[in-house]
Amino acid sequence: MIDARATGKRIGLWAAFAAALALNAAWYFTVRQNDAVVRALPPPPSVNTVRIASLSEPVAAAKAVMLWLQAFDNQPGISIPFSRLDYQTLVTWLKTVRELDPRSQYPLLAASRIYTAVNDEEKLRTIMDYVFTEFYKDPAAHWPWLAQVAVLAKHRLQDQTLALKYARALADTRRDIDIPAWARQLELVLLEEQGELETLRVLIGGLLISGKITDAQEQRYLELMLHRMDTSQQQSTNQTK
Repeated sequence: MIDARATGKRIGLWAAFAAALALNAAWYFTVRQNDAVVRALPPPPSVNTVRIASLSEPVAAAKAVMLWLQAFDNQPGISIPFSRLDYQTLVTWLKTVRELDPRSQYPLLAASRIYTAVNDEEKLRTIMDYVFTEFYKDPAAHWPWLAQVAVLAKHRLQDQTLALKYARALADTRRDIDIPAWARQLELVLLEEQGELETLRVLIGGLLISGKITDAQEQRYLELMLHRMDTSQQQSTNQTK
């Protein structure tokens, strides 16, 4: 008797293999076969093309495409730094993977943790903006990646405005969407670090009065933040007298 589950797995494996072969074949015929030359990242094939090549197994195809993309920086005889990749093209590949498998978190993980390892401000902004855009498609699933790039924007780019933009998106997400308190409070932490105490005081006061904060620990944290700011301001006032 044929095991339907095992057959399904075999079909999935063959689909992934077919997708990988199709991508490699497309690559072979669109670039010069010269191992001594750095090959530019080509535009991705259409999603429909990949679906057909994968025998209508988009999830398996997404995994195969992602594996191919991550291996691209190691070409025969050459290791390509991320700084040599065209990040606009890279983003189109990541979007293709997400379209093939919308539930996959790996493109966003790669975007926020792997492809941010580049000392190029323009490329960093490109990949961070991609994460920011994708966040709104499923905030409950994508918040970790936006929190990651918010911190990177502050420390790597030294761009406080951009960091606040990302952090504010987390803070402003509807309360019925499950995002942990610490991620929502990134905006408050950034404002405090920047010395924007009046803005921070107004924001915290508004949150407490609004009734949106129902978690007792989060309320206590915000109250302690206000108390710390008031104490610090009082000490500063006493020192100037």
